[in-house]
Amino acid sequence: MKTYKVLAALLTYPEQELIDALPELERALDAGKLLGVKERRSLDGLLAELRNEELLDLQERYVGLFDRVRSLSLHLFEHVHGESRDRGQAMVDLRRLYARHGFALASNELPDFLPAFLEFLSALTLKEAQPLLADTAHILEAIAARLARRGSAYGAVFGALVALSGAQVDASVIDEGEIRREDDPATIDKLWQEVPAFGPGSESCGGAKQPGIAVMQFHRKRAAA
Repeated sequence: MKTYKVLAALLTYPEQELIDALPELERALDAGKLLGVKERRSLDGLLAELRNEELLDLQERYVGLFDRVRSLSLHLFEHVHGESRDRGQAMVDLRRLYARHGFALASNELPDFLPAFLEFLSALTLKEAQPLLADTAHILEAIAARLARRGSAYGAVFGALVALSGAQVDASVIDEGEIRREDDPATIDKLWQEVPAFGPGSESCGGAKQPGIAVMQFHRKRAAA
């Protein structure tokens, strides 16, 4: 399914190779016919932005959104587990799911990176891919809402993904105060000084499977009563 691959490409760090491939990506979106008219047209804004703006400006904007704002992270488990120990096991389980389908990640890539997840889905049938994408719809909708409040053209990609998932998700309520806090340099620095998920003292990712952890755990576990 090339539509998933195109959306994955649009969420990668902008390089000249991506810009050069834009005509081919547009043709693939139109040929795939998976997106509705609304979702397809909304992507034109991002495509035009990528096509017309300076590469350095595009790269700076990308980093300012997805690398510096935690609530816009492209790592799905960041929105589910944060820095908890459950994140490590969830990574292992997701990597195993990929392996069962013959999908191997590059050694430097985490399995919950959204473009990698979409690449994986593109190798499945639509019937197989849709429920897996639907399991992430609440995350995608929240990111779409945050990007929309920022006026970012990248929000169209997340809107398209939610539509492809077929899930009914209520839009998250994102206030302007939250966005201002996320854009404040002091707040950003404080957020990213937390203890990393992997490293000395963290739980090993190679251990035995923990009980109660689902293969695709994109929803927070409810606290015990």
